Amino acid sequence: MSETIFDKIIRKEIPADIVYEDDLALAFKDINPQAPVHILVIPKKPIPQLSEANDDDQALLGHLLLTVKKVATEAGLSNGYRVVINSGSDGGQTVYHLHLHILGDRQMNWPPG
Repeated sequence: MSETIFDKIIRKEIPADIVYEDDLALAFKDINPQAPVHILVIPKKPIPQLSEANDDDQALLGHLLLTVKKVATEAGLSNGYRVVINSGSDGGQTVYHLHLHILGDRQMNWPPG
């Protein structure tokens, strides 16, 4: 896997507005927000995309979802939020390091696009 901007954010080589961090995950505000609240949650382990996760990543994937819940609560998203994982080029993925988008503080439309 080639290095991504997220690897540099994890190592604190480039600045990010970090809102949460633990041993396994990092959450920071998206620099191109698509909603009033737009936070990315990434694993510190480099997994290029969801389709490349394996059985050994099961606990980490669960941890990421619980991190989303924690970060969304801390962000005050009590009326709800959307969680998005783009996987692969047809899925709209542009950074090949697994990441979960938390979108909130506005009504989400369906279908999403």
